[in-house]
Amino acid sequence: MPPLSGALIYGNGESRKVWDTTKEYTNCSTWGCNAAYRDCKVDNLVAIDYGIQQEIYESGYASNNFCWFADWNRLEGFDPEFIKMNYPRELIFETKKNNNELCVVQGKEAAVAEKNYQEMMNKFPHLDREDVKRKCYNNVGLYITWLEGNDRVKNIQYPKEWCAGSTAIHLACQAGEKHVYMLGFDLSSYDEPLNNIYKGTDNYLPPESKGFNVESWLRQLILTFKEFPDTQFYWVDDNNENNKLLVKNVKGITYKHLTKYVWG
Repeated sequence: MPPLSGALIYGNGESRKVWDTTKEYTNCSTWGCNAAYRDCKVDNLVAIDYGIQQEIYESGYASNNFCWFADWNRLEGFDPEFIKMNYPRELIFETKKNNNELCVVQGKEAAVAEKNYQEMMNKFPHLDREDVKRKCYNNVGLYITWLEGNDRVKNIQYPKEWCAGSTAIHLACQAGEKHVYMLGFDLSSYDEPLNNIYKGTDNYLPPESKGFNVESWLRQLILTFKEFPDTQFYWVDDNNENNKLLVKNVKGITYKHLTKYVWG
């Protein structure tokens, strides 16, 4: 069997705990999502939420590693003071300015979160109100990140407003990968506990949170599968080896089978 080639995409579902994400590969690229930088070795890190982007940047990781951030627009000589007036002090998250003149300013207002919350409850009145509110208000605040010299962050041009996992897959396909292995892409629902390796840690929902409706997430994946019909996608999951979506270029495999692809 030939050595593994293509792209390994690390989602943050708990199923990927069985895979050693610290290994390096010579014949394939690796992509991680959000807090994966804490314990994974990846060639590309994709982050969508503003809080985790700021955490990654402030850690120094972006100085030496390729990162892909949503809404990462550099501003030179920009004074964010007047914007701060729209946010209470406890919702302003700003890194040290030092002598830097470049910054990235991002924000999500509480009014927008409240609107999303009310719309969600009107549409799905049976859901846990506190849980839905936590999710809608996640990432609310003003994030001002002062940029330190040269970094390796790229602004995501497309797709926009997708979740990190499906964005990482699409970016790997844009890079020309013809074999894409999806690890830790666990399905969930509102009726199940939150499935995420990093739940309860900084910039993540608490462990008592419920899961998500994956309808929009699946829609993003299907759009990607159809946009790249010549790419073979492997959905790695020990619980269900079958093709979840009945898409011809998506194949379900187990972690055992993936090990065979890697080491023969």
